[in-house]
Amino acid sequence: MTTLTEAPPPLSPPTPKERPPRRRGRWTPYLLLLPGLLWLVVFFALPMIYQASTSVQTGSLEQGYKVTWHFGTYWDALSAYWPQFLRSILYAGSATVLCLILGYPLAYLIAFRAGRWRNLIMILVIAPFFTSFLIRTLAWKTILADSSPVVGALDALHVLDVTAWLGWTSGDRVLATPMAVVCGLTYNFLPFMILPLYTSLERIDGRLHEAAGDLYAKPVTTFRKVTFPLSMPGVVSGTLLTFIPASGDYVNAELLGSTDTRMIGNVIQTQFLRVLDYPTAAALSFILMAAILFMITFYIRRSGTEDLV
Repeated sequence: MTTLTEAPPPLSPPTPKERPPRRRGRWTPYLLLLPGLLWLVVFFALPMIYQASTSVQTGSLEQGYKVTWHFGTYWDALSAYWPQFLRSILYAGSATVLCLILGYPLAYLIAFRAGRWRNLIMILVIAPFFTSFLIRTLAWKTILADSSPVVGALDALHVLDVTAWLGWTSGDRVLATPMAVVCGLTYNFLPFMILPLYTSLERIDGRLHEAAGDLYAKPVTTFRKVTFPLSMPGVVSGTLLTFIPASGDYVNAELLGSTDTRMIGNVIQTQFLRVLDYPTAAALSFILMAAILFMITFYIRRSGTEDLV
């Protein structure tokens, strides 16, 4: 018997190592981010650097300002205007709490109970944005005038007696008092509280409420154990979006308040445009920014959530 074996196939010449296909569009995300980065650099970073250099300058408008690294401006500004800083924090905090108290039930209604009226209520929430911030604030001068029905009703209900005892109003007068400023801040920044709250509440799975009901949880317990904890990202976002602009606002205090209700924003505006003391105004701006950053960091850590809406 003979065994036939096939001859091995001829060896083929080695093929050159193929290069991996070139990734196309590798720079596309960076190109899309470029306009936004340029915007931040030109309209945020550069003005911040300029204001930082202005805060350590000395001189006058006639003789010119020079960078002398005079950090004493910060201490002088803080020691001279610390009441306005505290007043700004108090007014902004009060307005933020009122916005949360008024905005949470409305956001809850829109998210779970509005039904076919949801779109209409949302339009009514954002309707103030259709008019100017200045016009909305001026309207409150009419609402809070001494002869207005609102003030008359508050006086009849003896609400003004309580607010006068707390120092928020002056007798039966509401305009040009702290209460008027806080009312203006609350009205102007209330949509910034409602919208994040609504977004956070809408994300909650309705089956969680059903599960809580199956476990014989009462509505109050369901809200305390399920709804409110899951809506904390909206609460944190809404409070930040309300407190930050309110603490630096000067329009409401200028139009609805008096010299006794001036906020730090009014001081900065006066230093920049009237007194023309640019180093002090820049120092006040940086002190306000540092204080807000410190409070925001502490607040986010204490809130137990970093998931913002």
